[in-house]
Amino acid sequence: MGIKKTYEEINARIRAGRAVVVTAEEVIEITKEKGVKAATEYVDVVTTGTFGPMCSSGAFLNFGHAEPPIKMSKILLNNVNGYGGLAAVDTYIGATEPSVDRGIEYGGAHVICDLVARKPVRLKATADGTDCYPRKKIETDITIDALNEAYLFNPRNCYQNYAAAVNTSDRTLYTYKGVLKPQMGNINYSTSGELSPLLKDPYLRTIGIGTKIFLGGALGYVAWQGTQFVTEKPRDEKGIPLSPAGTLAVIGDLKKMSTAYLQPAVYEKYGTSLFVGVGIPIPVLDEDLLVNLAAENKDIYTNVLDYSVPSRSRPVLGKFSYAELRSGEITLEGKRIKTAPLSSLHKSRQIAAELKRWVQEGFTLQEPIAPFPKVAALNTLEINLKGGF
Repeated sequence: MGIKKTYEEINARIRAGRAVVVTAEEVIEITKEKGVKAATEYVDVVTTGTFGPMCSSGAFLNFGHAEPPIKMSKILLNNVNGYGGLAAVDTYIGATEPSVDRGIEYGGAHVICDLVARKPVRLKATADGTDCYPRKKIETDITIDALNEAYLFNPRNCYQNYAAAVNTSDRTLYTYKGVLKPQMGNINYSTSGELSPLLKDPYLRTIGIGTKIFLGGALGYVAWQGTQFVTEKPRDEKGIPLSPAGTLAVIGDLKKMSTAYLQPAVYEKYGTSLFVGVGIPIPVLDEDLLVNLAAENKDIYTNVLDYSVPSRSRPVLGKFSYAELRSGEITLEGKRIKTAPLSSLHKSRQIAAELKRWVQEGFTLQEPIAPFPKVAALNTLEINLKGGF
């Protein structure tokens, strides 16, 4: 029988200051040096990290009541639309919402980061007026500390192995994977590879509802499976999905976050996004999990898709490891092509290191209160109306 550990045992070691905590890069070298069995016995927690564009992000805000009160229906924050279909003074602002006067130059992601940076944000709201909420308009400056609640709630973060992108057409493409030059002029990808949380626990054995995480520089939690979550995708011999699979819905206190780990981004001629820093501590429960945790960039592969094909089913032109992609150049169809990451390896390493420090100082691990479901495939949106388009 192999080595087995429990959350209770590992948390007891964390509380006693005796836990061995290493980053997802450090565990690779430890495993090479000690072997799987000895490394499993030696290491208690492995910290992961990723910092990349996560468009499906946003924040819930509660403004408190004015005198006289207002039931806000149209809400602008620095001229970016917030959602008005909630209770009187609640809103949700999405990261990709563009400004009404500046377009994608300034969007929801910028508002969120301005709030985190303690900058004043101009609130404008209108309403029809009711007997209990007679005010019909309001304009004032708000700050994050004056809000009752401000929490990040991101419906889809931490994609498990997103595809790389190339463009075989004769024109430049402007996409959420960045600018793609014509005639396979470049390849863009987005992951921290061997540091990425869902690649180090590919079957999500330790990641589920309730998992405590590093989110934007503060404590966060996994709230649910993310949107477009699917588990039954083709996997390699190590169990790692070869295409987008698992995702996470995450939540955390925006008031405690830092712009060091939340940053707005503008993609030329495409839109606004939010770079989000996420780190997940993974307990070393047994040797099988240690083998997954010790996977290197050379062991982790993704597909390169042709983004010039205007379809939800883009053709796969090749499969490459993250070691090959991170080298800065690969050969595809006989052509040497420059590669570049959209995610930041430097920031990902910072997150894994910071989370390591947290655990060493007493940040315990939360066993998931419920596992994620098995999902065979994603539904598609079909046009079923006569004359629909």
